[in-house]
Amino acid sequence: MTDDRLAKAVEHTLLASTANGEDIDRLCDNALEHGLGAVCVNPIWVTRCRSRLGSRGPRVVSVVGFPLGASDTEVKRLECARAIHHGADEIDMVIALWAFKSSDYVATVDDIRAVVEAAEDRPVKVILETGVLSDDEKRRAAKLAVEGGARYVKTCSGFAKGEATVADVQLLRTAVGPGIGIKASGGIRDRSFAKELLLAGADRIGSSSGVALVVRPRRKDG
Repeated sequence: MTDDRLAKAVEHTLLASTANGEDIDRLCDNALEHGLGAVCVNPIWVTRCRSRLGSRGPRVVSVVGFPLGASDTEVKRLECARAIHHGADEIDMVIALWAFKSSDYVATVDDIRAVVEAAEDRPVKVILETGVLSDDEKRRAAKLAVEGGARYVKTCSGFAKGEATVADVQLLRTAVGPGIGIKASGGIRDRSFAKELLLAGADRIGSSSGVALVVRPRRKDG
């Protein structure tokens, strides 16, 4: 597990509703300084991130239907289209938990497919909220995400119950196979845990502690 691989896997995240322009600029500057793979922000900040980062490395990731996944599908489609128009490279969407938990799997897939279509071939990651799902539900939700055209499944939003775990990454890897990406997110605050998740099968790491994940701790004298 090289330092470069770890840095490129990190999506430095700031989704707090209280974030301001200076916070977003700092997020982008930190991502550039430390060679991180992406920043992940609310849709309102996509234009600012795109301007700040240009084409210098970190991707701009935005969220759709966040954090509940309970928006109307057409609203999600429009939200995605606007984020792409403003320069988003990738989209993280929250699965329609209301439909999934009602066993309405057609609506679940249709919701995902609508966002995938609006993303115009940009990668879409589906946030499953693994903390509120049984293992069987995690497997089914992951497979529905793939059926809907998602290129990644993602563990948690960080706003609902649950955090990323090695066990869930391994379960999702088995469920989706080698051709679909996995983004581990939720409660990832140190580099050793981030590395464990990558070794377990994750491809991306979402964290608001992105810098802490890649900066080696200083050795204590003596």
